[in-house]
Amino acid sequence: MAESKTTKAPLAGNQAINQLAFVVRDIEEACEAFSSLLGVPKPEWFLTGDQEVSKVIYRGKPTASISKLAFLNTPTVQFELIEPNEEPGTMREFLDRAGEGIHHIAFDVESIRERMPFFEESGYSTLQSGEFTSSEGRYVYADTLEDCKILVELLESFVARNTAAAPESLRPLLGTNKVEQLAIVVKDLDLAADAYCKLLGADKPPIIQSGPSETTQVMFRGQPTEAKSKYMFINTPFIQSELIEPGDSPSTWQEHLEKYGEGVHHISFVVDNLDEKIRLLEGMGYPVIQTGNFFNGKGKYAYMDTTSTFKVIIELLERY
Repeated sequence: MAESKTTKAPLAGNQAINQLAFVVRDIEEACEAFSSLLGVPKPEWFLTGDQEVSKVIYRGKPTASISKLAFLNTPTVQFELIEPNEEPGTMREFLDRAGEGIHHIAFDVESIRERMPFFEESGYSTLQSGEFTSSEGRYVYADTLEDCKILVELLESFVARNTAAAPESLRPLLGTNKVEQLAIVVKDLDLAADAYCKLLGADKPPIIQSGPSETTQVMFRGQPTEAKSKYMFINTPFIQSELIEPGDSPSTWQEHLEKYGEGVHHISFVVDNLDEKIRLLEGMGYPVIQTGNFFNGKGKYAYMDTTSTFKVIIELLERY
């Protein structure tokens, strides 16, 4: 029997998640906000081409989907901001179904034609495809949503995409613009881990249980809680993927699962002086959702309700 294409190797041929893409309703407003957050110059958005140029195919049918796009480069992952028009497309569908937020992660590949069979063998069909309109190349979204709780985009460029970080002309709001983690809330940690390990060609890491309450000292919306959970960390070259399965006690993860279902919960930044950064964000109108100590007592964290501006919860991490 022939060996499966998906055995051992990453489906995209590499593990380098190099883009976090946000669907937004107002790209001008989002460009201003993310420029401040990341400490990079405000980008100029541009409009993708019409169907004749971009050749967008969505769920097997041509569509007049056009989007406003902007890119912000950091030392690790690139932030993509997308404001779609009203025509059918995966971004429009996401905005109508889930609202603003992180739509996909992306991998650069040498050949979409060579890599997509690896995804298809795992049950991940093409959701949408198209041509770049700002440079030579093409993209495809693999329908990984059910298993990975987020879509995966493959990017094929004829010339290298510009992902170089901008000069340090501005100070990042939090003192850093390095995204440490992308965290996904799931119902079944084992199943989600299997999917991510197949996607990334990674060995399955150990499951970590939430620590005792006398160590973690979790406060959720002003009340102490055990915040039971189990989670797993999968390292990639630029960003760590965190999978979280909430337990039966109140927590921000359980709240997210009940309100929104499985999917992206937060992105993380490692900061100096966490209490100072909490006060900074509170002063800007972003309240604390949950605080606590690491399960092993070697650090502390705070989840801030930044979704109104940054379309995702931001977690602050301080390590000892």
